Amino acid sequence: MSLLVVGLSHRSAPVSVLERAALSADAQIKLAQDTVAAEPATEAAVLATCNRIELYADVDKFHAGVAELSTLLAQHSGVGLDELTPYLYVHYEDRAVHHLFSVACGLDSMVVGEGQILGQIKDSLARAQDLHTAGRLINDLFQQALRVGKRAHSETGIDRAGQSLVTFGLEQLAAGGPVEDWARGKKALVIGAGSMSSLAAATLARAGVAEIVVANRTQERAERLAQILTEAEDAHVLARAVPMDAVPDELTRADVAVSCTGATGLVLGAEAVAAAARGRTGEPVAETAGARRTTDKAAETRPTPLPPTSVGSEDGCPLDLPAVAPGFSVMGEAAVAGMDAATLEQHAAWVAGAPAERRETVRRTPDAELIGALAATAATVGRIPERRRPEPVAAERPEPVLFLLDLAMPRDIDAAVHRLAGVRLVDIESLAEASADAPMAADVDQVRRIVSDEVAAFGAAQRAAHITPTVVALRTMAADVVASEIARLDGRLPGLDDKQRTEIRQTVHRVVDKLLHAPTVRVKQLAAEPGGAGYADALRTLFDLDQETVASVSRAEDSTEKNRGPR
Repeated sequence: MSLLVVGLSHRSAPVSVLERAALSADAQIKLAQDTVAAEPATEAAVLATCNRIELYADVDKFHAGVAELSTLLAQHSGVGLDELTPYLYVHYEDRAVHHLFSVACGLDSMVVGEGQILGQIKDSLARAQDLHTAGRLINDLFQQALRVGKRAHSETGIDRAGQSLVTFGLEQLAAGGPVEDWARGKKALVIGAGSMSSLAAATLARAGVAEIVVANRTQERAERLAQILTEAEDAHVLARAVPMDAVPDELTRADVAVSCTGATGLVLGAEAVAAAARGRTGEPVAETAGARRTTDKAAETRPTPLPPTSVGSEDGCPLDLPAVAPGFSVMGEAAVAGMDAATLEQHAAWVAGAPAERRETVRRTPDAELIGALAATAATVGRIPERRRPEPVAAERPEPVLFLLDLAMPRDIDAAVHRLAGVRLVDIESLAEASADAPMAADVDQVRRIVSDEVAAFGAAQRAAHITPTVVALRTMAADVVASEIARLDGRLPGLDDKQRTEIRQTVHRVVDKLLHAPTVRVKQLAAEPGGAGYADALRTLFDLDQETVASVSRAEDSTEKNRGPR
């Protein structure tokens, strides 16, 4: 049997794919159960965080295991296998061990060195043990990963390179300034009361916010978190709990909001955020590109239209309309300068179907026939000579009045909020982009050496453990032989007293133990080396050991491991 991991993370897949593939708690349970029910796997564990989804399994066939695990991931994530496959990675045997140990040390995290992953690995193991999908291999692997992660944090300065995703997100909101200076005196809204939300609340409290409001679907959990914050010795903050339906009102009071729930849909839509920001400033929230404020009181009372979901979204228009300078004719000759014939023809068709009101917004509007003639010229002589092309307009964003941090996967806050003026949103996608440029600490190299050493030690221990059932079976057979011969001796020498019988029995046991000691110790050493798996077969052959006896020892060990709790 061999370890196999199939997964995807922020390193292999865009956030949009990770978001769609995110697994609920129930889906994680069903995935682990279905994996051990599949033919190639006997053990399984699911590690699902905000930026990774990984399925670990003990399989007896590599190719069949990869196919089965990939299919199960696709089925339970709801993303088609053909779409998911390009983003999946596969690690096998020692490479799989190396991967998990690196993950446990924070080397594979979005924020290198963060320690939250250790708690997530521990939760993953506990869930597999509760489901009885973790046997000897998964138990040993995950427990050793936890030890390796703790060793990395205690023996190196990896903590200087890494931080929690919460801290990194708050630093992004603070735009590079000290988080304490940015947070001091602010009012915070925390949506959710799980581990990530609790960490965010505690971090904000230590940073010096004046007030924290906790909103959660389960009121009791929100109240418990608020009480913990109020009673904390290292922070002095007012904290209270509110139901989820109070979020819109609380958002108008908050300076910063952090959301991390297990919801499958959006918790905060762009309309709600726009309304909250408008309620704070008394002005409409406009899109940042080409936005114009209005003094029309009637217009201020109307709902603020949200920005388009994508630029250049008018059907059939080949131009990036928001990039066109104000007052510049998007249908004039300069607008089509540099286009090839095919694009010109597409543009001509768009002009021909343009509504009258759109035609009135430009200074001059050549008809479709003129653009068609330009297209014919382009087909003959090449491109229309460029005179000037529309340049993007860099609109200044006003200072944000509302800061939002979305740490959920799938996202809690509509990505359209990025285009609202007066609002700064940091989400998993923007954190991934920012972390790509984050500096690496020198201690990372030391952690990598620790991981390499621990992988080698784990592999040796697993190979040695592989021969243990055979050694146990050998010693069991030797004990049976001794017992049989002592029974024969009792029949042949009935006159022996108890002291004599005991001395004879101990002498025979010592002889057998001494004869077996050196071979069994040496075979364990040899089996721990790469390629040492064949020594177990040799031992069974030399001593004519019953294969079923060896298998029964292995089953007994696996049964014990599956019911063992986390260390």
